[in-house]
Order: sequence, then structure tokens, then C-alpha cells
Amino acid sequence: MNYSCLPNDDGTLKGSTRMSTTVGMDIDHISREQMQPVMMRILSKKDELGLLLLEKSARGAGYHLVFKRKPELSQEENLRWASELLGVEFDKGAKDITRVFFTTTNEDLLFLDDGIFSLSPSPLQKEREPKSAEPQSAAEPPFLFSHLKVGVWHAMEGDGGRLLYNGIPYSDIIRKWWELYNEGKEPVRTNRDVLTFELAVNLRHICGFDRELMDAVIPCYDGFSETQKMKCIDSALAEKRTQMPKRLKDVLFEVRRDRMNEGVDTAGTEGLEEAVQEDERFYYNRLPKMPQGVRESIEAVGPMLSMPVVTAICPAIGMLATGVQLDVHGQKKGLNLISYIAGDFASGKGSIDPVIDAWLAEVRALDMMYQQQEEDWRRKKRAAKNKKEQPEEPKLPVRCLPLNNTVANLAERLANTEGKHAFSFTPEADTVAQKWKMAMSDFSVMLRQSYDGSKYDREAKSAEAVNVHIEHLLWNVCMCGTPDALYRVVSNYTDGFQSRIAVARTPDNTFAPLEDKPYVLTDRQQERIQQIAHLLPLMQGAVELPKLEAKGREWVENERLETMKNDDKVRARQRFRICVTAQRMTCCIMLCKVAEQLIQKHGLGGAEKLLKQKTDLWQTMLQKAQTPQLLEVYDVVADYLMETALYFFRDRIEAAFNSREYSGTNDRQRMGKNDSIFERLDVEFGFDGAFQHSVSVKGANVSRNTVRQMLKNWKKQGLIVQTEAGRYKKVCH
Repeated sequence: MNYSCLPNDDGTLKGSTRMSTTVGMDIDHISREQMQPVMMRILSKKDELGLLLLEKSARGAGYHLVFKRKPELSQEENLRWASELLGVEFDKGAKDITRVFFTTTNEDLLFLDDGIFSLSPSPLQKEREPKSAEPQSAAEPPFLFSHLKVGVWHAMEGDGGRLLYNGIPYSDIIRKWWELYNEGKEPVRTNRDVLTFELAVNLRHICGFDRELMDAVIPCYDGFSETQKMKCIDSALAEKRTQMPKRLKDVLFEVRRDRMNEGVDTAGTEGLEEAVQEDERFYYNRLPKMPQGVRESIEAVGPMLSMPVVTAICPAIGMLATGVQLDVHGQKKGLNLISYIAGDFASGKGSIDPVIDAWLAEVRALDMMYQQQEEDWRRKKRAAKNKKEQPEEPKLPVRCLPLNNTVANLAERLANTEGKHAFSFTPEADTVAQKWKMAMSDFSVMLRQSYDGSKYDREAKSAEAVNVHIEHLLWNVCMCGTPDALYRVVSNYTDGFQSRIAVARTPDNTFAPLEDKPYVLTDRQQERIQQIAHLLPLMQGAVELPKLEAKGREWVENERLETMKNDDKVRARQRFRICVTAQRMTCCIMLCKVAEQLIQKHGLGGAEKLLKQKTDLWQTMLQKAQTPQLLEVYDVVADYLMETALYFFRDRIEAAFNSREYSGTNDRQRMGKNDSIFERLDVEFGFDGAFQHSVSVKGANVSRNTVRQMLKNWKKQGLIVQTEAGRYKKVCH
């Protein structure tokens, strides 16, 4: 099939009278490890791109894709636009030629839209069409393929016609679901809407998000009409896509364990671990191509730890770019960040340590020099112990501070950093929990004030101790540890400490096979990280990024609407600081992009010289770094931070706010957009229905007054209108 055209002076192919309506793009410069992420990114952008075809190249290490031409752009400009949107390089050796792609099998044809055959033909084509052409038979199916759909159906049919997921019948999975989460009872008339929706939200992850397959495997419970069941399925499919929920993973492994114990042949289930592991790449697959430094950090730990390592290095990047202030919601603050990487033992957290060391290498080298000077002073002081003249104690700007320290020592160190960020990293957060056990409130206060860059004062009680007065506390922190240690570090859920921490979660590798070639930080990766780290301190000044700010506001507004539909106060509160944290993290990544561009164009030495000569150059370049590709990072980071915060803290936050000890305002399982009360209701509904769904989602302690306030908020927002007493109708669905 033939696509694109030669860009002659008039923009057309010789012999034609109209420019082609499609553009063919060749993507060859990717490794086999990048194939899956690139495919997922292309498919996720298919509507924005105008995707018409996606296929593997003949050699199997690259893709061909065809998209609708933007007529106002030239051939090469179309390719560059698509390249920026997708975050992948196109074949620059094939930017100005007509493309002919040959497809061999269904396995290579990943996506084909029948619209590719019905684009407006040129006048020349119309003249050649026979006037008596017969229309296509209505019985003939449209030529439309979706690889995801085909893959799901083909892989799961079998076992006597039953539908299978990796060798496990869907019927067994659903039966185990009700056993674990509904006391073994199937839904009945009073709860079938709610429970079918919950089931569909989970099953969509193992049904390839395929509506027909979900219809085939989900029963109609207790007289449920097919139409009403499909409403539940459609609502579930409309929910925001996340990683596979933990409850579903537990069900899958429980079913397989039962089958093994019963002596049932488990052949065909070998792919279960692989499928679950692939799900752990969910956020990695969403990430666009990352800039130098960030890219090498991810490569050093592997795709499964991509989000944990990004969450870990951003506080280090913010510390290095200590002179940069970002305007968020009209307030200029430094890139102050606090993160916690949570994971069980042997989950891979240790692979992050050398990456952090690479980013901090230059600062730590300076610190060692300062610490040697301090050691010299101590030696002189000991020698002059009984002398009248004592050597003066140096106030040296050591910036990498261990957390195995006292409050007084840390405060004194923070006061001596000469207005620059300090940084603390610990690979074992248990150190913090033990050392600060009796002073955890002091630790919490210091970190809270450092996140906001607030003033910090500490009055010493003894004459020997030092008074500390810091105008702006600048201290970035990264901790790694177990979830258990996380709960010892963050033990108060109403003081705002928790919402200031960016929490990442290492993947569940309980059943993961040992890597044939474990990921390690190479010398080349370390060198490229240190190049970026060397340039970041040269960037000084305040910057306003309007596109990033707009992206943040859009995310916050979407969260507001969704949380209002679900009356989800916990999530609604989380969104405010997650927005700020995500903007700061995205800005850190954009700064790396600026440094990368300077290095590519001028070399490391030239980039350093240029940044010193033109002090505002980085600000101009940072504005241009707000590309669709890097702005997409914001959504990935913000969604990830929200998911992990709710995963670890939702139950504890709700319990804290509902406790008798809290002077302000049900223990339930982690829920989010996938549990929206609003989406579960019919277009027309009554107060009693809203009350019932609220109880199902939020627990038995929901009061009727709470539901009335929720409906009042919906009316005020314009989500619903009241049709009569106690009856309502959705304005938007």
C-alpha cells in the first residue's frame, strides 16, 4: 500500500492533481525492549494522531504507521509533528519519499482503521472509477482490526469453548472474586448494579478492555437485563485506566493455587506471572522519551522501577538546581521535594542507591573537602584544649546530610548551606524511625517547612548550643524503606505531612523470575547523569511555565469533578499538593532536557560556558521545553502520585478524620474513580438510590444529611437538576 507523496515545489506527487491525505512514518531507531512501550503510546494517542494503520516492520524491530495528513504542513513537518506527539524519532532517511508498506500476517498488523479506504479520492481517481460500481455487501464485515481485541479472543478461547485468561476460565475467576469479596454470594437485585460495576472495573484489565469479551464473561445476575448490564460495563470502561488492581491479582493467583491443589492441569497458566509483571510496566509504557540523565536513571534500574527511580531522583535534581524558582499558582518557590520509595525486602530498592550517588557525585566531592577541613579543626581544637586561644570553628556549607543525626545538628547544618538546598538520602528508612523516634514531630515540622521553603527558627537552651534562624528552609529528602517503616515515619494523617511526600511503590516481584541480565548502572550511564548534574547548578532565577501551569490546573479540575461525583473528600484534598509536587517534578525533568540540548549542541564545556555568559538562556529554552511530549510527563506523574498515596494512606486518613480524637469530622478498601457514586446512578434517580450507592461505596456510617449535601454540591456544579421532590436527573454523564 502506497502512502505520502514527494514534496515537489507545489507539494504534490508528479502526475497527481491533489496532495495525498495520508502520511506514512517509519520508526526504526528503537530497541526490542522499547517495542511494547512505543506501541502502547501510539495506540493511546491514536485519536489525536489520526492513526489509520500500525504494523510491525518486516524485520520485527520497528513500526510502520500511517496517519491523517495535516494539509497545512509539509511532508517533513507532518513527520516532525507526529514525532513530537509520540516521543519517538522517525526515519530521517525516509522523510521525503513515497512510502510503500507491505503487511504479511494478522500478528504484524496491529491496528487498521477502515477509514483508510474511504478518504477523499483525487479527481483523477474519481474519473477512473466505473460508474456502475456496486456498493459493498452489507453482510461483508468492515475491514477493521484491533490487535488488542484479536489477541485477547484468540489467546483465551479453548478448553471446550470456554473463555480463558492465561489458561484460567473466566468463570473460575469470577467465582473466586465473589468468594473473596462478597462472602461467596453472587449479586442480587438490591446490589447487582454496584457489584457488577465493581466486577467490570476489575475484569477489564484481563479482558483487553474489550466490550464484547466483557459482555461474554460477565453474567446477568438475578434477572439483570442485558441493557442494564451493558450500562455497568460501559461505565467501567469509561473509567480512567490504572494498573491492574491488587485485589484482582490476588484473585488470579488464588484461583491458580486452588487448581493446583485440586490436581487440575495448570498447563497454559505459565503466562500469568508474565501478564502481572507486564502490568507493572503500566506507567513506564505511558512515559514519553525522557531526557538525558532521567533516561539513564531509568535504564539503570529497568522498566519495573521506572516510576520509583523518577520519584527518587527528582528531589536530587531539585537540590542541584537550587537557584531555580518555579511559579505555581502565582507563588514562586524552589524545587523543594520529599519522596519515599516503599517496597518489601528484596524488591529492588537497592538498585536506586548508585543512581542517587551518580547525581550527587560532584556535591559529595565538595562535602568531603569541607569535612576534611572540619576534621583539621577538631584536631587543632584537641591539641589546644588547655590553651587560651582556641581555633575558630568553621561554618562550612556541607549539603549532603545523613538522617542518622540529631535535630540540633541537622538544624545547624541546614543553617550553614549559604542559601542553597541541602539533600538527605537514606536507603533504610528504619534509620529515621529509630533515630527520630522521640523527636518525630520535630522531623515532621522541619520537612513540612522545607516543602514550602518557610522560615525556620530553633532556640538553643544551653549556652554551648547554637541558635538557628533560617529565612527559607531548603532541604530535599529521599527515603527508601518498607511500607512498615513508612507508617512509622508518617504517623499523623491530619497535619499535612503525608500530602507533602511523593510516595512511590516498587513492583510486587514475589513470583517474578530472576533476570538473566540484572539491570546495573554502567559507567556510560553514570557519566551522562553527571554531565546533567554538573550544569543544573548554573541555572539561577525564577520562571513561569504557562503551559505546565495550565496542564496542572486541567488535572486538578478533572480530579475535582470526579471526586465530587464520588463525594470523595480524601482524594479531593490530595489533589492540591499532588498538583504542586507533580509540577515541580516535571520542571526538574524539563531542566534536564534543557541541559541535554545544550550538551548536544555545544558539548559539556561549551554548555557550561554559555550558561555562565547568558544567564537567562536556560529560561528561554525552558519555555520551549514545554512540548506535548514533556507535558505528558505531568499527567503520568500526577496520576501515579495519586494512586500510590491512596494505596498507602486512604484508610488511615479516613480513620484519622473520623476518630474521636480529631476535632473536625468506616474503614473501607482502597477506592477511587473506579468507584464513582455518580457513575453508578441511572440518568434519572431518586434520593434513596443515591443513599444506597453512597452506603455501598463509603460504608454504613453514611448519614442522610451527608447524601443531601452531596446532591446539593452536584446541583451547584451543574451535574444534576432536580425534577421533583426527591427525584433528580443527570445533566452530564
